[in-house]
Amino acid sequence: MSVSVLSPSRLLGGVSGILQVTSLLILLLLLIKAAQLYLHRQWLLKALQQFPCPPSHWLFGHIQEFQHDQELQRIQERVKTFPSACPYWIWGGKVRVQLYDPDYMKVILGRSDPKSHGSYRFLAPWIGYGLLLLNGQTWFQHRRMLTPAFHYDILKPYVGLMADSVRVMLDKWEELLGQDSPLEVFQHVSLMTLDTIMKCAFSHQGSIQVDRNSQSYIQAISDLNSLFFAYEECLCMRMTPSKRLTSAGADTPRVQLAISTQTKVIQLRKLEKDQEERHLDFLDILLFPCTFTTVFPRWRMRDLSDKIRAEVDTFMFEPDTTASGISWISMLWPTPQAQERCREEIHGLKNGVPWPWSAQACWNHLDQMLYPLQALGRELSTPITFPDGRIMVFLSIYGLHHNPKVWPNPEVFDPSRFAPGSAQHSHAFLPFSGGSRNCIGKQFAMNELKVATALTLLRFELLPDPTRIPIPMARLVLKSKNGIHLRLRRLPNPCEDKDQL
Repeated sequence: MSVSVLSPSRLLGGVSGILQVTSLLILLLLLIKAAQLYLHRQWLLKALQQFPCPPSHWLFGHIQEFQHDQELQRIQERVKTFPSACPYWIWGGKVRVQLYDPDYMKVILGRSDPKSHGSYRFLAPWIGYGLLLLNGQTWFQHRRMLTPAFHYDILKPYVGLMADSVRVMLDKWEELLGQDSPLEVFQHVSLMTLDTIMKCAFSHQGSIQVDRNSQSYIQAISDLNSLFFAYEECLCMRMTPSKRLTSAGADTPRVQLAISTQTKVIQLRKLEKDQEERHLDFLDILLFPCTFTTVFPRWRMRDLSDKIRAEVDTFMFEPDTTASGISWISMLWPTPQAQERCREEIHGLKNGVPWPWSAQACWNHLDQMLYPLQALGRELSTPITFPDGRIMVFLSIYGLHHNPKVWPNPEVFDPSRFAPGSAQHSHAFLPFSGGSRNCIGKQFAMNELKVATALTLLRFELLPDPTRIPIPMARLVLKSKNGIHLRLRRLPNPCEDKDQL
């Protein structure tokens, strides 16, 4: 009986053959993939030939142009050269078309295309799949369910709560005036807007602005904001989108801090029994027994809990957007005369109502406050995809608001552009986006902006710090690279009584 034994040489020869075949297969797959990418890129080049753009690298696209916080400057340069739209090549066969023409905006915002998951899903570990990230029928159901939270009667009592939060901030500023140094206002405004949303939407008692944990939450939101933008810019991160929060991972302490803070809001409300003495708020509508079970009758309780938390998380991001708007409006008053004209308008709105305003009088006159805030934009960009999913359209709100074809001399703050009778395109100014997916909280945000600006100008004259001119940089909301610094001058005879509204 003979036994066949493989010799070492034959064994090595067999392994070598397998490796060769495997290598050939891998090489073949790589060639096929390269051919697919090449053909796809050629198709894109042909499809976008009517939209010229600066030369791009065949692999890295325009990525290098948008690093080191230069994106806003590059957008302004492109708007001047290509006034309607311009392709932005990300890498290889990926491209998004930046739009900043009001006619283009109107067409896209009038559609019902879904938002791009490539960028937005990065936010999911932070804010969950609430109104901001949802699409299709589920989004429509959530929007319908949440719309009553922003009804006239719900928003009306918020004005006094907004004013209370603003006055806490202004009192803090008065205490800092004696230091005779410029004040960085963004952190103060962020705490004030967080205080406002907690009081109005979640009936929080006390002041968030004196809580150290709130400062940590604000910092966590700022850090996550920067992380999101870094993800958008970094080529390596784009090639591994499933790792949503980059090397930090979804368990980063910043995300955990944000989630735990948001979860506490819900837990405290569920434990609360006496709700008769306070106003109906956003969280009441979410927690009302029939709300979710009526809209989503087949959902399990766990699913309902996740959806409630996602909406709370989404709306607790609101303070960052409004804080950005209020902080930037403080830099848009180049002369004391402009500020005085605003004060005169506020005085003129009294219509015989003695100072201080009542909450009712303040609410009734908010829509008449035209001069201070109409040139303020929430500088965000909203990506949308075509139905075939192959080209991402990037609606550059910043580019639209700085387009000289739309706004002559766009770098000048000129409130007269919005004077009664002035003609402008319906989609020339989109601080809250447009179409069916416009910002559901736009009226809440505008009320807060007007109340904060009015009460601030009634107490202080705002003077920019000439040694620290803000350097705008693109984030989820427009931020300043070096902060927003002001010098405040207390008015000699302020007419706003800080103890009442």
